[in-house]
Amino acid sequence: MPEDRLYSVPLNRVGDFEFDDDVADVFPDMIRRSVPGYASMLSLIGQCAATYVLPDTNVYDLGCSLGASTFVVQRNAPPTCQIHAVDSSAAMVARLRQSVGRQRGTLAKINVHEDDIRQTNVRNASLVILNLTLQFIAPDERDSFIAAVSRGVLPGGALLLSEKIDFADPAQQELMTALHHDFKRAHGYSDLEIAQKRTAIERRLIPETLETHVERLQIAGFRSVCPWFQCFNFASVLAIK
Repeated sequence: MPEDRLYSVPLNRVGDFEFDDDVADVFPDMIRRSVPGYASMLSLIGQCAATYVLPDTNVYDLGCSLGASTFVVQRNAPPTCQIHAVDSSAAMVARLRQSVGRQRGTLAKINVHEDDIRQTNVRNASLVILNLTLQFIAPDERDSFIAAVSRGVLPGGALLLSEKIDFADPAQQELMTALHHDFKRAHGYSDLEIAQKRTAIERRLIPETLETHVERLQIAGFRSVCPWFQCFNFASVLAIK
């Protein structure tokens, strides 16, 4: 696994974070060292696939990146379902297609799409995954996007949403941010890397409170919305249609 050293030297200008070839090359290491509880998030995706995915239905991994969630679903879902992995990053999609192309066997088929997830027509879905994805969509588009996704989820189907979250209480926000930075230091990132990455991503990744996410899902028609996991400023919500 190539090590993430993208922000290890001082940069004259820190540009906006992009899911380009450089990021795609080190993405597994980056997310492992940046997102506390990421392995637990993936574990629940496997449980949800085993519980909620029905034969002859669709699964959507929206903002799939290199397909970590996609492959977890594939190992746990009925072989007759169709898995749609969607991402707008050409670099991520190219690598995922290579991984899928090397597969052999009788597991569920993975269909890889290079597309804006806002244009994805979700239909006949027993499971939709938004794993650290919604935070990159403009806040004023999130309500309509989640509503459109909800319309394509079957009764009894599930949506799994994981996000970096914000806090209404400034003291809590400061504490959770400090703990997140400590987590990164413990995983080998320097203060320079933490600061430059934060500058690069803060204009792209706009977090909201957990309460905002729950209310949005309820308004969109999910009858049961259950926050199930939080580690510092990252949280995951399971919503059932």
